Amino acid sequence: QVQLVESGGGLVQPGGSLRLSCLASGSAFSAYGMGWYRQAPGKERELVARIMRDGTTTYADSVKGRFTMSRDNAKNTVYLQMNSLKPEDTAVYYCRTQRLGFDLWGQGTQVTVSS
Repeated sequence: QVQLVESGGGLVQPGGSLRLSCLASGSAFSAYGMGWYRQAPGKERELVARIMRDGTTTYADSVKGRFTMSRDNAKNTVYLQMNSLKPEDTAVYYCRTQRLGFDLWGQGTQVTVSS
Protein backbone atom coordinates (compact mmCIF):
# COMPACT_ATOMS: atom_id res chain seq x y z
CA GLN A 1 0.00 0.00 0.00
CA VAL A 2 1.35 3.38 -1.00
CA GLN A 3 1.38 6.21 1.52
CA LEU A 4 2.29 9.81 0.76
CA VAL A 5 3.73 12.12 3.40
CA GLU A 6 4.18 15.82 2.70
CA SER A 7 6.49 18.14 4.62
CA GLY A 8 8.12 21.54 4.35
CA GLY A 9 5.18 23.87 4.78
CA GLY A 10 5.21 26.89 7.05
CA LEU A 11 4.81 30.63 7.36
CA VAL A 12 6.76 32.80 4.94
CA GLN A 13 6.71 36.46 3.98
CA PRO A 14 5.63 37.57 0.51
CA GLY A 15 8.52 37.17 -1.90
CA GLY A 16 9.99 34.34 0.12
CA SER A 17 10.64 30.71 -0.75
CA LEU A 18 9.73 27.26 0.53
CA ARG A 19 10.48 23.74 -0.64
CA LEU A 20 7.87 21.08 -0.13
CA SER A 21 8.67 17.38 -0.13
CA CYS A 22 6.45 14.35 -0.63
CA LEU A 23 7.81 10.95 0.37
CA ALA A 24 6.09 7.91 -1.09
CA SER A 25 6.25 4.49 0.52
CA GLY A 26 6.02 1.31 -1.50
CA SER A 27 7.67 0.16 -4.68
CA ALA A 28 7.71 1.22 -8.34
CA PHE A 29 7.77 4.93 -7.49
CA SER A 30 9.59 5.77 -10.70
CA ALA A 31 6.87 4.21 -12.83
CA TYR A 32 4.18 6.70 -11.88
CA GLY A 33 3.42 10.33 -12.31
CA MET A 34 2.95 12.58 -9.31
CA GLY A 35 1.09 15.82 -8.73
CA TRP A 36 1.01 18.72 -6.32
CA TYR A 37 -2.39 20.23 -5.57
CA ARG A 38 -3.53 22.96 -3.22
CA GLN A 39 -6.73 23.98 -1.52
CA ALA A 40 -7.34 27.41 -0.07
CA PRO A 41 -10.15 28.07 2.45
CA GLY A 42 -13.50 28.18 0.72
CA LYS A 43 -12.05 27.13 -2.63
CA GLU A 44 -11.84 23.90 -4.57
CA ARG A 45 -8.67 21.86 -4.71
CA GLU A 46 -6.63 22.78 -7.76
CA LEU A 47 -3.69 21.33 -9.64
CA VAL A 48 -0.44 23.20 -9.09
CA ALA A 49 2.08 21.02 -10.92
CA ARG A 50 2.56 17.48 -12.13
CA ILE A 51 5.54 15.42 -13.15
CA MET A 52 5.42 12.40 -15.39
CA ARG A 53 7.56 9.30 -14.98
CA ASP A 54 9.95 10.61 -17.66
CA GLY A 55 10.40 13.87 -15.71
CA THR A 56 8.19 16.02 -17.94
CA THR A 57 6.51 18.74 -15.89
CA THR A 58 3.45 20.93 -16.35
CA TYR A 59 2.31 23.87 -14.22
CA ALA A 60 -0.76 25.90 -13.52
CA ASP A 61 -0.57 29.32 -15.15
CA SER A 62 -0.68 30.98 -11.73
CA VAL A 63 2.65 29.42 -10.68
CA LYS A 64 4.59 29.24 -13.94
CA GLY A 65 8.03 30.77 -13.60
CA ARG A 66 7.85 30.71 -9.80
CA PHE A 67 7.40 27.03 -8.86
CA THR A 68 9.51 24.07 -9.93
CA MET A 69 8.56 20.44 -9.43
CA SER A 70 11.19 17.71 -9.46
CA ARG A 71 11.58 14.09 -8.46
CA ASP A 72 14.32 11.93 -6.97
CA ASN A 73 13.46 8.32 -7.76
CA ALA A 74 16.27 7.01 -5.57
CA LYS A 75 14.58 8.67 -2.57
CA ASN A 76 10.97 8.03 -3.61
CA THR A 77 10.42 11.76 -3.23
CA VAL A 78 8.99 14.62 -5.23
CA TYR A 79 9.68 18.25 -4.46
CA LEU A 80 7.99 21.56 -5.10
CA GLN A 81 10.34 24.53 -4.98
CA MET A 82 8.24 27.65 -4.50
CA ASN A 83 9.83 31.05 -5.07
CA SER A 84 8.44 34.59 -5.13
CA LEU A 85 5.55 33.47 -2.96
CA LYS A 86 2.40 35.57 -2.87
CA PRO A 87 -0.41 35.77 -0.31
CA GLU A 88 -2.68 34.04 -2.81
CA ASP A 89 -0.42 30.97 -2.64
CA THR A 90 -1.68 30.39 0.90
CA ALA A 91 -3.29 26.94 1.01
CA VAL A 92 -2.91 23.38 2.15
CA TYR A 93 -0.67 21.62 -0.36
CA TYR A 94 -1.21 17.94 -1.17
CA CYS A 95 0.63 15.44 -3.28
CA ARG A 96 -1.22 12.85 -5.29
CA THR A 97 -0.57 9.74 -7.30
CA GLN A 98 -2.58 6.85 -8.68
CA ARG A 99 -2.41 3.12 -8.31
CA LEU A 100 -4.71 0.75 -10.18
CA GLY A 101 -6.94 3.69 -11.10
CA PHE A 102 -7.37 4.92 -7.53
CA ASP A 103 -6.32 8.37 -6.38
CA LEU A 104 -3.94 8.42 -3.43
CA TRP A 105 -3.42 11.59 -1.40
CA GLY A 106 -1.15 12.71 1.38
CA GLN A 107 -2.38 14.46 4.50
CA GLY A 108 -1.30 17.89 3.27
CA THR A 109 1.05 20.59 4.51
CA GLN A 110 0.00 24.15 5.29
CA VAL A 111 1.66 27.03 3.45
CA THR A 112 0.89 30.53 4.69
CA VAL A 113 2.25 33.59 2.92
CA SER A 114 1.80 36.67 5.05
CA SER A 115 3.70 39.66 6.38
